[in-house]
Amino acid sequence: MRFDDHRVVITAAGRDFGRTLALRFADLGAEVFLSARTLAAAEHVRDEIRDRGHQQVHAYACDLTDPASIRDFASGVAQHTDHVDILINNGARYLHGPDLQSASDADVVDTIASGATGTVLTVKNFLPLLLNSDKPDVVTMVSACGTAGHHRSDAHDAFYAAKSAQAGFTEILSKRLRPQGVRVISLYPPDFDNPDPLSEEWESTPREAKDALTAQSLVDGILFAVTQPRDCFIKAFHFEQV
Repeated sequence: MRFDDHRVVITAAGRDFGRTLALRFADLGAEVFLSARTLAAAEHVRDEIRDRGHQQVHAYACDLTDPASIRDFASGVAQHTDHVDILINNGARYLHGPDLQSASDADVVDTIASGATGTVLTVKNFLPLLLNSDKPDVVTMVSACGTAGHHRSDAHDAFYAAKSAQAGFTEILSKRLRPQGVRVISLYPPDFDNPDPLSEEWESTPREAKDALTAQSLVDGILFAVTQPRDCFIKAFHFEQV
C-alpha cells in the first residue's frame, strides 16, 4: 500500500496521534502538509520526517480556535499545490474532568472552539482544494465521546459537547458532499494506546482481543477506508471499549 500520488493535510500533527499519522503517511510516500498550534512543534515533526529520507513534507502553524489562522493554513497549502486528496481533522483540545465546575470559562470556550468550530472551518477552507482532487476524502477523529449515550470517559462535559458537534457536522457533511465525490469518514475511538511509531513499542504493543485499542489499528482503519474504490463510502468506524 503506497500513497505516492496523495497529498495529505493533517491538523494537530505536532504530537501524539497527529504525529503518528504524519509519520505513517510520509513513510508510505504521501506528500504531507502538517500543522500544529505552534510552528516549532510542526517543524519538529517535519524534520523527523525529513531525517527519514522523505522530503515532501511541509509545516505550518494553525490555531484551530482562530479563524484567521485556519485561513492562513489553507492559503499556505494552496501556494504549494492546487489540490488536496485527504484532509484529516485530528485536532481538538482534550479537557479532563467529570465535574462541570472544574474548568474555567476560557478552557470551555477553547475546547469547544478547537474541536467544533475548528473542524467546520478547516473543512470549509480546504474544500476548494479537495474538490480539485479526483479522490477526495475528509477523515475526522471524533471520539467515543461523540457517540450518543456514551458515558465511560472522564473527559469534561465541554469535550463531550465538542465531539458531539463534530459527529453532527460529519454526519450531514457526508450526505451533502457525496454528490461531489467527497467521502467523509469519521472515527469514534475510546481511549487508545499510542506508542511512538519510531520506537520498538510500535511493533511490540499487544493487539489481542483483551487489549486496549492501539494507534496502529486506527491508522490501519484509515488506510483501509481511503484505499477503497470510490463507490465505497465508509461513513464511520465505531470501536468496542474494553
